[in-house]
Amino acid sequence: MYRIGLGYDIHRLIPDRKLILGGIEVPFTKGADAHSDGDVLLHALTDALLGSLALGDIGQHFPNSDEKWKHAKSKRFVEHALHLVNEKGYELANMDATIITEEPRLKAHLPAMCENIAQLLKTELANVSIKAGTNERCDSIGNGEALSAQVIVLLKKI
Repeated sequence: MYRIGLGYDIHRLIPDRKLILGGIEVPFTKGADAHSDGDVLLHALTDALLGSLALGDIGQHFPNSDEKWKHAKSKRFVEHALHLVNEKGYELANMDATIITEEPRLKAHLPAMCENIAQLLKTELANVSIKAGTNERCDSIGNGEALSAQVIVLLKKI
């Protein structure tokens, strides 16, 4: 049996904040405005994993009203979601993601993100795909004011 989950996240970009994507720091002049580390890719992945088995969303498990999660590493969110997925008797078959931002250019950072996420998900590198795109200078993302990520996961019964 298979299950599919879809996740999405968006954050405004602000100065004087580190930009963390896929669990790695990407050199840039701005970072995500968020309660946690603002990793839109890992937030979308967490929602995809949770959503695949109707386990709620990231906000239910890690509310931004709880100071315990202030500046938390998003890796913890993914680990929690993966633990729940495994408890239900599933494992990752594959993940496909797109990060949408005008800047910075992410091509050189994608392999490190893929390796990090494959380790985090305890899966082979071949099961993790991350792409980067722009919004063609349209809306807040296109104007460099925000970035977003979309993730889809396929789970298979163990």
